[in-house]
Amino acid sequence: MLTKEMTVGQVLKLYPQTVQVFLELGMHCLGCPSSTMESIEGAALTHGQKPDELVEKLNKAIVVV
Repeated sequence: MLTKEMTVGQVLKLYPQTVQVFLELGMHCLGCPSSTMESIEGAALTHGQKPDELVEKLNKAIVVV
């Protein structure tokens, strides 16, 4: 389960399937150096998203059926 304290880089490394969620929300800076240090919460706020909602969408994307 992901948390908003995790960095974007951690999430992408562990769960590459989350790329689509980020892109759909207009968060296209996934390869940018700050993604390795920026938390999900920070990235959400920078891009006008609600951190808890972003975490929820990301967690849904990693659920294996």
